[in-house]
Amino acid sequence: MRWLRRLLGAFVLLALMAGAAALWWLHRPLELAAPSVEFSVEPGMSPRQIAQGWVDAGVRTSPLVLYEWFRWSGDARRIRAGSYEIRTGATPRDLLRKMVLGDESLATVRFIEGWTFRQVRAALAGAEGLKPTISAMSDAEVMAALGAPGQHPEGRFFPDTYAYSRGSTDLAVLQRAYRAMAKRLDEAWARRHPDLPLRSQDEALILASIVEKETGLASDRPQVAGVFVNRLRIGMPLQTDPSVIYGLGEAFDGNLRKRDLQTDTPYNTYTRPGLPPTPIAMPGKDSLMAAVQPQRTKALYFVARGDGSSVFSESLAEHNRAVDKYQRRQGASSAR
Repeated sequence: MRWLRRLLGAFVLLALMAGAAALWWLHRPLELAAPSVEFSVEPGMSPRQIAQGWVDAGVRTSPLVLYEWFRWSGDARRIRAGSYEIRTGATPRDLLRKMVLGDESLATVRFIEGWTFRQVRAALAGAEGLKPTISAMSDAEVMAALGAPGQHPEGRFFPDTYAYSRGSTDLAVLQRAYRAMAKRLDEAWARRHPDLPLRSQDEALILASIVEKETGLASDRPQVAGVFVNRLRIGMPLQTDPSVIYGLGEAFDGNLRKRDLQTDTPYNTYTRPGLPPTPIAMPGKDSLMAAVQPQRTKALYFVARGDGSSVFSESLAEHNRAVDKYQRRQGASSAR
């Protein structure tokens, strides 16, 4: 029986050594092929596939050992689908905990105030780790996929930074931006001045997009909006260059000419009264609020100083003097 006790003792010793080795491994930083390693756990993946996926992605360990750790921990079935990233210093425990908690690695895409929908689509197409689904869709098909068939896409997405997990679709990000703009527009419209010459939220969005393109100076936006509201009240053409440029589309070469101002399009606010038919860009929060809460002013004109700010005038004579001072001497043409 002595040999049996010795054999049993050897087994116990081996078990203790294996346990100590496992404990050491669990708390030891994993060796990585790069400072950070990323891997996306797809829905339906088995723990064994997940372990192999991490090794293929750059975790330098045995996939069998990693799988056995997932299984032995009791948390293998709690691993969540998602995109994950581990960095130098992460242990096997850290790796599993991240997947169980759903602590995903997020990428971001930013939509800028004043962008057109064409620029939004370009940003989505170039976004890292974002699954493309709209590249072959027309604008109308994109809006239908968002649940807004027949709606023009321009200005319908709120400019902001959107975080997403790698493998998310571009349509999912667009949906969030669309809902964000709808919410911001609802909030702005609820706070509008009661005497606005705007009949709907859509008209407020159109005016906000013009204000966004007319000035980059937040402090000037309420007064710029006030000028356009005054013109709408008296039936005076808006004569806003950004709308004319939008109507020219790809034909615009960066130089707005007199003939462009005289060429009639639905967006030419020199040849057509009132607001253009759709927004011309994405307005930010400040421009939305300026459109519904314009500054009460007698000004009917404004001209850019050249430093981002504008000079506002009540009369044409006063405006012409400002144009002479700030624009004609510089050879510019952006005056209202």
